[in-house]
Amino acid sequence: MKKLLLLFILFFTMANCFAQSIDTTTVIGDSTALQNITITAFETKTKWKDAPATVAILGRKDLQRFDPNTMVAAVNTVTGVRMEERSPASYRLSIRGSLLRSPFGVRDIKIYLDGIPFTDATGNTYLNLIDPNQLQGMEIIKGPAGSMYGANTGGVVLLSSQRDTSKNKVEASINGGSYGLFGEHASWQTQQKGFFSGLQQSHIQSDGYRQQSSTRKDVIKWNGQFTLSSKQTLSVVAFYTDLYYKTPGGLTQAQLSKDPTQSRPATATIPSAVTQHSSIHNQTPFVAAALTSKLGGSFTNTTSAAINQTRFINPFLTNYEKRNEWNYNARTTFGYTYSKNGFKLDANAGGEIGYNVAHSDDYGNRAGVQDTVQAKQLAHTTQYFVFGQVNIHAGSRWLFQLGASTNTTHYWYKSLIIKNTQQRTAGPLATPRLSALYQLTHSVSVYASAARGFSTPTLAELAPSGSHTFSTTLQPEYGWNYEAGIKGSALKSRLEFNVAVYYLGLNQAIVSRTDSTGTGYFVNAGGTIQKGAEVWFKARIIHNTNSFITGLDVWNSFSYQPYKFTNYITGINNYANNKLTGVPRTINVAGIDASTRNGWYTAVTYNYTSSMPVNDANTFFANAYHLLQAKLGKTFKLYKGTFSVFAGADNLLNEVYSLGNDINAVGNRFYNPAAGRNFFAGARVSL
Repeated sequence: MKKLLLLFILFFTMANCFAQSIDTTTVIGDSTALQNITITAFETKTKWKDAPATVAILGRKDLQRFDPNTMVAAVNTVTGVRMEERSPASYRLSIRGSLLRSPFGVRDIKIYLDGIPFTDATGNTYLNLIDPNQLQGMEIIKGPAGSMYGANTGGVVLLSSQRDTSKNKVEASINGGSYGLFGEHASWQTQQKGFFSGLQQSHIQSDGYRQQSSTRKDVIKWNGQFTLSSKQTLSVVAFYTDLYYKTPGGLTQAQLSKDPTQSRPATATIPSAVTQHSSIHNQTPFVAAALTSKLGGSFTNTTSAAINQTRFINPFLTNYEKRNEWNYNARTTFGYTYSKNGFKLDANAGGEIGYNVAHSDDYGNRAGVQDTVQAKQLAHTTQYFVFGQVNIHAGSRWLFQLGASTNTTHYWYKSLIIKNTQQRTAGPLATPRLSALYQLTHSVSVYASAARGFSTPTLAELAPSGSHTFSTTLQPEYGWNYEAGIKGSALKSRLEFNVAVYYLGLNQAIVSRTDSTGTGYFVNAGGTIQKGAEVWFKARIIHNTNSFITGLDVWNSFSYQPYKFTNYITGINNYANNKLTGVPRTINVAGIDASTRNGWYTAVTYNYTSSMPVNDANTFFANAYHLLQAKLGKTFKLYKGTFSVFAGADNLLNEVYSLGNDINAVGNRFYNPAAGRNFFAGARVSL
């Protein structure tokens, strides 16, 4: 532990040893044109169309386009990306099919908050701790990004906190809706010479659509930025989240058809979700700081460190879990720029380390009350990698990007009851990435990339809750991803588009399974072929502040995902060539956004998601669904501010569908019904 603390101190002070700093943070704006947005992915700091990677951008307006309390609908407008909600506040995130191994939570995807690691060393991310009201936007990198971001085969999400350093501002909002929904948000930011402060608070609660599905979430967050000198900036982000939500459990197809609002009923051997008071309580404080420096000449450095503690309580159907986790993360990146006679080189090198200490206790669950002890476990996980990357601008049209990292994960596990200690190390494993982009015209680019990705098992996969075991056989999954695309704009930027095709061959794919008691466990499935195509466009039909209709955009996102298993044999069953579990073959999302000169605005979205297999044998499928959503609002100008009111509806077609399926569930209880037709309304004032 002492060595680890010394390493964190070293990470954080490296930049100061060389001197002075500069703020290089780029904040995602509200522009409706991607051509105007500079992305930060892979440290390119270039325009969206000039980045040699498939990167999607959601700005603040995109995140607020639907119900402001959740980002699910907004994220699901992105091609190749699917966000699921098994019950209110219980999220899963998939980029190109990466949720195959996620019965709950977010795995196989690295997430950063303001450039600071948010995913813990075990590979798990509590994305539901984040309030979308407190975000400025997000960038989503699709496919393996281990060359700069460590272990993942799914991709990376870069979250940006809401921050407008140009002015002082006070904002408050309130909203409510069906099923007892109530939310409120308040923020205050001030900007003085060399100092920025932004304080935000939010509260969300709901009774839930289903029995045993109520939720409550309180978040308080602070962002600070200090200009220490003309070349040195320190940024700080801190938040505390208190999250509680009930978990209704999965239903069979017959139960779903009979009454989708019911929670999981009792069986002959397992009590019901209501009887067991099935729920999750997560209390997490998070503190992080980043120092950005100009070291002299063409060298820069950004160094960050973060610490958080999670207290996690989960009365489940078969056990009562209590977990206390401490997470430490640090990252440093050195940059160098050279430019001469039309040639430009940007180089980056650095490292990242994460350390997780998890003390987990399992008890019997006697009607929601902690019973006799079943297991006590202590685990330490250390994950670290070093990376290097160069961006070479050759002439005015070519951009080459070459990067690689080497990654190692070490697990230490001890059963405190049977006094059994085990250790495992995965790595070092190398993850190279090569990409190239060529500007066909000033507004259109083509690009191609090849990247190797790998993902180590998370601690929750090696030692699942309720299993009382630690796997010594589960292996990391790995594979190569190849993709090519064309993106840019046409018709004087009135049409923006991105078309991409990709092929990911994954070996030792990790999949979740469930035993007869409902306890999850994980196995390596042999392999998968995840190839597909993505097509996105936005047509800016009207964009004129002098006309009555000041804005009219039509857009469409289409994903084609004919994924399948390869060489997958379990027992006497051969699942080779079966469709990949939990992945719909096609998703098409279309939308219309309009605004008028007198402040009216509206957004209408249609989402078609095809049927998908919910078990590896492909004997059960979740039905296809058609989801229609709409929002209408009006903004009034106030003295030095605005006041807006809005109302919206979700699932206008009143579809009975499952937004998050329990894949390979015991007893065929795959389905977690989403809410039927429901409404929301609210108001926001900004001064």
